[in-house]
Amino acid sequence: MTTNLRGIAVNLRPATDADIPALVKIRLTPAVLERWRGDGEDMAASVAQDLADPDIQTFVIVYQDQVAGAIQWGSEDEPDYRHANVDIFVDPALHGRGVGTDAVRTLVRFLINEHGYHRLTIDPAADNAAAIRCYEKAGFRPVGVLRRYERALDGTWHDGLLMDLLADEFVDRRP
Repeated sequence: MTTNLRGIAVNLRPATDADIPALVKIRLTPAVLERWRGDGEDMAASVAQDLADPDIQTFVIVYQDQVAGAIQWGSEDEPDYRHANVDIFVDPALHGRGVGTDAVRTLVRFLINEHGYHRLTIDPAADNAAAIRCYEKAGFRPVGVLRRYERALDGTWHDGLLMDLLADEFVDRRP
């Protein structure tokens, strides 16, 4: 994988199996479970499966020396459509502190500077206003609504919002 990535307030490091208990605890909080789901009966197996996925690179978000969540990326490497996609979850106890925005900016900087991606996407639930604000602060812009994009815990379908960020629009906020 790669080395640690430093943001303003967070550090991102490659996730390991030793992080599974902390990530499970966060994933089982109602606010995160609603968006990230997984196997509530065996969330540890769900998290382990995510970490083992060869098509996804997962980083643990470290804030004030504690695991604060995870951020991951994958890619479409077909040359004519090449881009990276990002996904993130943060412990709800830390929401509103800029942890998510700093983590997203840190990963975006890495994907642009180290991997040469010209375009990045993220796709929050259309009703997740806090996540959308976070991504907008990091430079993402709404592209359009993905209708009935994801299934909720109750089995109903909900819209997603496709957002993207072009490399030449990214503003690095590091001092």
